[in-house]
Parts: sequence; C-alpha cells; structure tokens
Amino acid sequence: MTARILIAAFLAAAVVTPAHADDANADAKLDTNNRITLLEENDSLYFNDDKHYTQGLRFSYLGPEFNPESEWDEPFEFFSGIPTMFQSSGMGEHPSRRYAVFLGQSFFTPKDLRRNPPDPTDRPYGAWLYGGVSLLQEAGGNKLENLELDLGVVGPAALGREVQNNWHQLIGANTAQGWNSQIRDEPGMMLSYEREWRAKIWGDSSGIDIVPSVGATLGNVFTYGEVGALLRFGNGLNADYGPVRIRPALSGTDFFAGNRAEGEFGYYAFAGMQGRVVGRNIFLDGNSFRSSPSVDKKDLVADFQGGFSLFWCDTARVDFSVVERTKEFKGQVAADPVGTADISFSW
Repeated sequence: MTARILIAAFLAAAVVTPAHADDANADAKLDTNNRITLLEENDSLYFNDDKHYTQGLRFSYLGPEFNPESEWDEPFEFFSGIPTMFQSSGMGEHPSRRYAVFLGQSFFTPKDLRRNPPDPTDRPYGAWLYGGVSLLQEAGGNKLENLELDLGVVGPAALGREVQNNWHQLIGANTAQGWNSQIRDEPGMMLSYEREWRAKIWGDSSGIDIVPSVGATLGNVFTYGEVGALLRFGNGLNADYGPVRIRPALSGTDFFAGNRAEGEFGYYAFAGMQGRVVGRNIFLDGNSFRSSPSVDKKDLVADFQGGFSLFWCDTARVDFSVVERTKEFKGQVAADPVGTADISFSW
C-alpha cells in the first residue's frame, strides 16, 4: 500500500509540473526542456561486493525553467523571507528557478548475508522507500541553492527484502537470510538545504573549475552537516554543478541547464570529496521510538568520488563514478566502495 501511494503521488506531481512550460516559452533565454533521470548506486556495480550500502535507485523529473511572473515562483518568494535563502533582489536579472520531483529506494545489509539471525556487531538490515520535491535556484550563473523534502517509510514496508531477494533469485545469487531482523517500520522525513558555488580556475564553460558546497539535513532518517568540493575539467561545465547522487553523498542535484553550455555536446571528468558530521543515521542508530537492531555509528564520515560525464545538451546524458565511503560504524573493518551510474533524457 505504501509503495502504491508514493508512486501515485510522484506520477501526479510529474503530470502537473510540466504545466509551467508554457510560462517558460515566453522567454527564449529560459531552458524549456523537461528532463528525466534514472540513477543506480550499487556496491556490486563495478566491484565484487554486497554489503552495507548495497543498493540505491532513484527516478527523478526536472521541470523546465519558468517565467518570473508565473505562480510557480510563489513558493520561492515565500522561502526568500528567510535571510540569505532564495534571494533575487540586487542580482540584475531574475534567478533561474526550477522544480524536481523524485522517487527512490535504498537498502542496507550486513556483510554476511547467510547468517540468520545476523551478526549483531555488523550493520543491521534496513530499507528506505521515499518520494520528494526539490526547489532549485541558480543565481548569477555560478551559485545554486537546493531546498529538498523527502518523505517515505523505513522498515519492511520499504520492500527491501522483496527487491533484493527477488533480484538475487533472478540472477542465481544467494538470497539474504536475515531480513526478519531488519529495522522496523517507521515514517521517515528529511529536510535538506544545500548551497553550491562554481568557481573558474581556467577557462569558462570549457576548462577547469571547482564546485565547493555546504549544507545540512534534518530528519529522523538522516541528520548531518556537510561540506565538500568537486574539481572538474572538460567542456560544458556551465550546464550543471556535478552529477546527481542519492543522500547522503557528495552534493549533487537534478539541476541541468543545457542552454548554458557551449555547443551541443559536453563532457568532463571530476574528482571530489565530502565530509559529514553525522547526528543521526537510522540505519545504524535503529528506530526512533522502539527497540531495533543497532550499532555504534561514527560521527565523522567522508566520501571520496571520481568519475566522468557525457551529455548531449538537448537529448541525453550519462554519468559514471566510483565512491569510497569511510567507516560508518565502530567495528567496521574497512571503507566501502560504491559504484554509480545514471542516464538522463531531455525533451
């Protein structure tokens, strides 16, 4: 039932949101493209691994840029009452504003999938099924703000066991035996705010830049503060601020503006890192108000990421990256590798 409700809400948002494309057509400078992205993160994508953060899937829709006089501008103006957030005055031209909606699922397992009950000193089984919306504003062509709300459910209702074991049966792999001991059902919410800057090192849209970022996430699923930076070199750098990722991770949003790139084709390689101060991780700390499996988390976690992006500004894009995540809980033997891949289509 929960899955059907989330899917229905997402589809409704995707149907309604494109309505503001007509507003965007009033100004030729606006990016009128719609965009969908399918993102996969998996520890066995490029590695022979299957533990801890083992799977993340996210499907998102990015709406077109809209005219400043549109009613779609009203939520941004509401939040602009908070000092320094979504400011537009004194910038010369109105900032670029867009919405993204998304649906995703992530799940986590211990290292030994054969044990039942699982090793109590290893990471517990847990899953997170969610949907959400992002408000994205780019100002001055070099500063991006993202205000994001994620709502969903943690626990058996998030369908982690069904997805993992059905997939393992399909490919002939051993199924995970310990899902009966997973984190228990709990509604989940996260509110995140991030700010990213694009600073040129050499050249303009073609060349080298660095994208520093800061942000914070509050919620019963994850609570953390983040700071990071992404170094990029290639062509079409003005189109975005790095590839999309699943939280928690090195900052990446659905934002993409192909009309800001030079030419029809872009590419770049990137390397970066993000450090996080973790206040809460339900998949390590356990449920908020009831007993559940848990381990002692580490308060400081870092991601190191490298990869490359290829895109045709008005049609398609692919991104590939490899991430190493430092130890997240006490007793964890080694850092975890994660592979990511996504594909986007525009129209």
